[in-house]
Amino acid sequence: MQADAEAESDEPDVSITLEAAQMDWVGAQIFRNECAGQLDCLVHWNVGEKFPSLGIGHFIWYPRGVEERFVESFPALIQYMMQRQASVPEWLRELEPFDAPWPDREAYLASEDSVEMAELREFLAGTQGLQAEFIVRRAKQSLTDVVAAAPEEKQEAVRNRLKSLTATPGGIYALMDYVNFKGEGLSQMEQYHGQGWGLLQVLLAMEKQSPDQTALTRFRKAAADVLTRRAENAENPIERERWLEGWLKRLETYKEPAEMRAST
Repeated sequence: MQADAEAESDEPDVSITLEAAQMDWVGAQIFRNECAGQLDCLVHWNVGEKFPSLGIGHFIWYPRGVEERFVESFPALIQYMMQRQASVPEWLRELEPFDAPWPDREAYLASEDSVEMAELREFLAGTQGLQAEFIVRRAKQSLTDVVAAAPEEKQEAVRNRLKSLTATPGGIYALMDYVNFKGEGLSQMEQYHGQGWGLLQVLLAMEKQSPDQTALTRFRKAAADVLTRRAENAENPIERERWLEGWLKRLETYKEPAEMRAST
């Protein structure tokens, strides 16, 4: 039996620590979730979206003039890459402002065979380790931000749930993937009818799950409830009719490495 121990905490540490092999496993899982391990998917523009998604984490990149409710992450990734002295393609470095160079999906599709697109795919294929580092870095910062954003009377419970999740590779993977996948849940823009769908909302929803289950199981089930609520609240029916099934399937990978090997 694994409970939150919500009444027994004294500000537990909720840092993320991964060994090299564990980092490789987490990065591979995220790449598999976003791209099914296919390198062509490292630069992608989904039907029904106004922006491309790039890299192993499908980091969002807005074209000029596009402002959506989702947090943009590709510019921050490239900034991190440049700080780490990665060989960012010159045309990418010279973009000013740093907006996606394709105004819409049609323009993107028309440029798929261009030299610039080939360079971009090659660059993203060769920097998967740095992209995984970026995801870890973002997730680490998210833990502090999420606890601080929780209602004061629930902060200790949220902190303890995070401590339980960061105690195992599977829990760390779930946290990292979910932050990369659906965000921290801190932006008021990322809400439908006043209800968010990020990490904070999932951690709060864990209180509805049975304490007899592991923290990872409760997280997985709470995430399914939160994403189902999002799809039901969405104005665009594509979320209910096409995307929700894939989201729920992704959540089923939130297991410990041994469980994943046993199920494949």
